[in-house]
Amino acid sequence: MSKTIIHTETAPGAIGPYSQGVRAGGFIFISGQLPVDPATGEMPKGSIRELTRQSLTNIKHILEAAGSSMDNVVKTTVFLKDLSDFAAMNQAYAEFFPADCPARSCVQAAALPKDAAVEIEVIALA
Repeated sequence: MSKTIIHTETAPGAIGPYSQGVRAGGFIFISGQLPVDPATGEMPKGSIRELTRQSLTNIKHILEAAGSSMDNVVKTTVFLKDLSDFAAMNQAYAEFFPADCPARSCVQAAALPKDAAVEIEVIALA
C-alpha cells in the first residue's frame, strides 16, 4: 500500500511537520483543521458557527484537491475549546452534512493550537 500526500493552496498550510492530508488504502485522512483563513493565514474573529464553517470549508477544499468530497466523509472528530459551544457548532456542522451524516466524536480539549475554539479532522473515502 502506498500513500500520497495531499496539498492545496485553497486551505491553510500545515503549521508543523504534518500534511494537510494523506491518501492511503482507499481512504483520505485530513489533519485537524483550525478555522484559519487560507488567504490571510489568520483566524478570523467570529462566532463558533463562523469558525466551524471555516474549518469545514478548509476540509472541503483539501478533499476536493484529493478528488473527493464532503459526501465521502465517513468519520469526523471535533475538538472544542468549550463544550458549551456544542449546539452552535452543530448548527454549522449540519450545513455541511445535511443527510447521511458521518460517524462523529466531539470532545472538549484543554487547549488547541493558536488558542482556537474548534479543530476538526476527518476520514473520507478516496
